[in-house]
Amino acid sequence: MFQDNRPLNFLFWIVTGIFVFLFVYLLVKLFPVYGAIISFLWHLLLPFLISALIAYLLYPVIDKMYQHKIPKSLAVLLIYVLFFGGIGYLGYRVYPAVIHQLNDLQEQLPQLINMYRDIIYSLYEYTSFLPETVHDKMDELIYEAEAYMEALLTNLLRGFTKIFDMIVVITVIPVIVFYFLKDFQAVKEHVKKWIPHKYHARTGALCRAIDDGLGNYIRGQFIVCLFVALAALGVFKFLDIPYALLLAIIMGLTNIIPYFGPIIGAAPAVAITATISGKLVLIVLAGIFLIQVIEGNLLSPYIVGKSIQIHPIAIIFVLLLGGQVGGVIGMILAVPFLVVLKVVTAHLITGINNN
Repeated sequence: MFQDNRPLNFLFWIVTGIFVFLFVYLLVKLFPVYGAIISFLWHLLLPFLISALIAYLLYPVIDKMYQHKIPKSLAVLLIYVLFFGGIGYLGYRVYPAVIHQLNDLQEQLPQLINMYRDIIYSLYEYTSFLPETVHDKMDELIYEAEAYMEALLTNLLRGFTKIFDMIVVITVIPVIVFYFLKDFQAVKEHVKKWIPHKYHARTGALCRAIDDGLGNYIRGQFIVCLFVALAALGVFKFLDIPYALLLAIIMGLTNIIPYFGPIIGAAPAVAITATISGKLVLIVLAGIFLIQVIEGNLLSPYIVGKSIQIHPIAIIFVLLLGGQVGGVIGMILAVPFLVVLKVVTAHLITGINNN
């Protein structure tokens, strides 16, 4: 289509881009209208989405075990017990410690803020030549930071303690995951029935391409983030930094975000150590830098690899866009969404050119 007519080809993509932009614009403007419906569907489908993701990540391991002559039912049972047993044990050991550290940090927050005030006020002597409005702005930043930290810690505590309110969801997820793993092929065959037969080959190729890029990326990122969290915990424990477990978990979780994640994750650790000594801040920064060097140059190239094959500028753009739309969650989901969009677009272009 349009292979021999470049002006028409260019016009086609311009018009398509305009329609896509208008569609996204209308979605944003009309969000209050359909927002309540989306919220209801989100809460209803959340257990199934989480279960589907867990099953998707675990099934290749079960498939490998099956290829090594281990019965599929036994492989499902082993992986199921190991995964949820490990998650349960980790939650049993980590959850109380995280709650304790969050409570302690919330109690100590006023003292930490006072320490920061003392640091800022001591800087006034070195910045006395600056206009008074600059000092006023510094005071505003302190008050805003205090309000933000209080709200953040309150929300985190509320989110962690609400885990008991989600007991039904937590209970039902392992059951759904078990049946997804057990009947993985049956689910695939059932989905294929809803796709016209003439599109089976094309849809299969598309799903395999998405799995090759997205599946390897997600699994690799989880392994790398686990390494970052454990390495950071070791460094913080060795340096005897307060709230070491909480800070390490934050570093591990934010490392999911390419480029910006390490900076976001390092900020709380630097903020806490700044109240102890400036020298310790430099040591912590050196430790974090070493972890990121190992992760970026040794682990990620081999574990995550170049599975996404997307230019860094495009990744940075979607990260900024995701941050504007959905905050940290938007930044976490931005790259997987871009991977899927890239694969789908490539297959659509191939289909158009073939026609």
